Amino acid sequence: MTDAMIARLRRGEVASYANLSVLDLLEKRKTPATFFVTGQWAEQYPEVTRRLAANPRFELANHSYEHAAFTGDCYGLPQLPADRMTGDVARTFRVLEPFGGRQTRYFRFPGLCHDKAALRALAPLGVTVVDGDVVSGDPFARSAAPVVEAVLSKVRPGSIVIMHVTQANAQYTDDALPLILAGLQRRGLEPVTLSELLSERDRAPVS
Repeated sequence: MTDAMIARLRRGEVASYANLSVLDLLEKRKTPATFFVTGQWAEQYPEVTRRLAANPRFELANHSYEHAAFTGDCYGLPQLPADRMTGDVARTFRVLEPFGGRQTRYFRFPGLCHDKAALRALAPLGVTVVDGDVVSGDPFARSAAPVVEAVLSKVRPGSIVIMHVTQANAQYTDDALPLILAGLQRRGLEPVTLSELLSERDRAPVS
């Protein structure tokens, strides 16, 4: 959720940036997921955020407050000044805290764009920065097929797959997700939350 997205909502140019069909599917199939939420999205969709927090199979993580870039030249996102980075992320933790549920100190940079200066700015917050090795490309995709292909062609045991629930700019996620889940099942891969994935990695023997 960005200021521009909020403006489009208010002008009636888009219907929603919350894809409830994705949530319905995950809940119906009892599929775990970690949701990186921006502060503005949680404020725009408090009922949906409460729904996420109430599900014991879901966990919440931080995706900044306004989805501004923490570096220059990041997919056209407006750049957040360096002296606002710490406060931006801290603000989102404050927004999410009242919702309860399984909250984490995980953080994902908007656009995955970061540098050493951005990492230094967030160090006082004690966050764990999480990227992802499988980027689905679901924002702005023109059909479900390339999203399915992007995930299933790259996924492997231990992968972190990035998808979106921002319906208006990720229109085919709910069409792609059942096919992706079926493909994972055929390969013997089971979705887990990020906390579960990282704890498994911590317990893995060193060879």
